[in-house]
Amino acid sequence: MLEYLKKFKFVYSLYNLFHRNKLKHNIPLYKKYGIQKRYYSSISSADFDHLTSPQNPYDKQNSKDFLGSDPNYQKLPDHIKPHLLSWSDNGYAIIPEFYSSEKVDQINQEIDKLIASNKANWRYRNKIMFSHKISEIIHSAGHDQVLNDVLKTLLGKPVNLFQSINFITGSNQKTHSDSIHMTTFPYGNLIAVWVALEDITADSGPLHYYQSSHTLPYLMNKDFGNEGTRLKLGQYTYDAYEKKIEELVQEKHMKKEVFLAKKGDILIWHANLLHGGEAVQNPESTRKSMVFHYYAKDAICFHEITQRPSLL
Repeated sequence: MLEYLKKFKFVYSLYNLFHRNKLKHNIPLYKKYGIQKRYYSSISSADFDHLTSPQNPYDKQNSKDFLGSDPNYQKLPDHIKPHLLSWSDNGYAIIPEFYSSEKVDQINQEIDKLIASNKANWRYRNKIMFSHKISEIIHSAGHDQVLNDVLKTLLGKPVNLFQSINFITGSNQKTHSDSIHMTTFPYGNLIAVWVALEDITADSGPLHYYQSSHTLPYLMNKDFGNEGTRLKLGQYTYDAYEKKIEELVQEKHMKKEVFLAKKGDILIWHANLLHGGEAVQNPESTRKSMVFHYYAKDAICFHEITQRPSLL
């Protein structure tokens, strides 16, 4: 019965009604863009079809040409600057050894403690969610000032950390764009940071990504027939989205890159970069890693498939 009810938008709206404090961030932005919605109402990309999405600075101009004159960029440590220049072309930036070995060891110890004390918030069997909310060490890693300055530079606006995910093993997650899960308007106002918490090997299910895939159109419900009706969500499951992405990768002949990261390395990716996890070849292996997701300030935040505003 519960799964059946989840197909109806009013179920989510009723839940949202009692969480105004976590949804009020969207209210002034609905007014700004002329969106006639209550804070608790269902919302999706279809509500923005009549609007042109403003682009972030390095989506409309190339970072190689313009970053150098950006005041935010000029303030960054010199050893980080070169790694950001290809952001517009690639849709990602890799910064080696961003976190010290000592900091990574502290993070791993924190995760071990959360697991041992049954405080780890497990989801989908292999994800530990929101550890930054209960661990000061992980919180400090996600709010690292230099990191936040880098993200502010790449997006052209301040960011808010809203989610952390820790992995012990490889995710085995199929290729996707974060913008189907954590959607924004204007589009592209999400940014993510993947952290290697140990040296990653080819058989442990490393991260993969498709260079420059962030320049493709954002793939939303309407692109795989999943818009639904005024009362009900779309009829398809997430598998239909993954299949559509597979077709897109083949159609565009995109080349997959695999990130064999070293301990402390980070990979920052654009909201629309296609990425996922390689299949784990050695079931005995670990792939200790951590992801931080940040929304840019002043962006409407929602979940495209379930058409729910984001609780922040």
